[in-house]
Amino acid sequence: MSGSHELGFVYLSQESLILAGAFDMRMAMDTAESAMIAFEEERILFPDKIVQIFDESTQSRINCLPATLLDDQVCGVKWVSVFPENPKAGMQNLSAILVLSEIEHGFPIAVMEGTLASNMRVGAVGGIAAKYMSREDSEVIGFIGAGEQAKMHLLSVMVARPGIKQCRVSSRSQDREREFVDQMGPILPDVEFVAVGSDHKAAVDGADILVTATSAQAPLLKADWMKPGAFYSHVGGWEDEYAVAQACDKIVCDSWETVTHRTQTLSRMHKEGLISADDIHADLHELVSGDKVGRDAPDERAYFCAVGLAYLDV
Repeated sequence: MSGSHELGFVYLSQESLILAGAFDMRMAMDTAESAMIAFEEERILFPDKIVQIFDESTQSRINCLPATLLDDQVCGVKWVSVFPENPKAGMQNLSAILVLSEIEHGFPIAVMEGTLASNMRVGAVGGIAAKYMSREDSEVIGFIGAGEQAKMHLLSVMVARPGIKQCRVSSRSQDREREFVDQMGPILPDVEFVAVGSDHKAAVDGADILVTATSAQAPLLKADWMKPGAFYSHVGGWEDEYAVAQACDKIVCDSWETVTHRTQTLSRMHKEGLISADDIHADLHELVSGDKVGRDAPDERAYFCAVGLAYLDV
């Protein structure tokens, strides 16, 4: 760099990342667990993110999320847009890029497509939660939502619970249900796939693992559909009625402190005085580190809420 003002860095497209082997859910889950332990041991700097919301009703927004991995001497930022109405126009609702810099001299080292990392991180965290909070003998998983994050969740849950035999899926678009089955069926040939024709109850009623991964802002999941012993992974914003959380024996978040500032179901309940920190069993990193126990009774209902932590993306 001496005598030159030119900055050099690597650009990695989504195709480059896939060719490099980044589309590996087991690796993503292992990496996320390692990062959670580093976070707990204060080896990660994780400032507050900056959120710019352009439409309160749809929660269309662009977020700037920084984090520094001190062990790796890398500072990164994810610049991510979430526009929930995009799928209605045939576009993905999330897009992102990642910028990485080394922290010895502060120069950028990489710019990369970040949508793959975001979607895989969502799935990986849900899979880790399933590892600690779902029953080991889980056989049926049900989805409300059939988009990319639902697909990633299925891949990660199969890592945590390879005994899954049936996957039910419901979407407001039956075309999206068929696309989900058409894409995931060949990847998981030993799993029976059932598209339920937009019948949310049929997708999740009596399932061992329930996942809501939608852009809706409505209580789609009902407490009566969650059987004793079930594990629920909440991915989006407001997707379940308050009674779901109230019926659960354990509630775990990726970060309860972060949840309180967001728009998830638990966030709404907190703002209305219906839930507090005393009702939260743990943050997920505490289960990973062993500081707190995950599932410890076969019939307990377990609720997991993730809002997304950028240090995991970085």
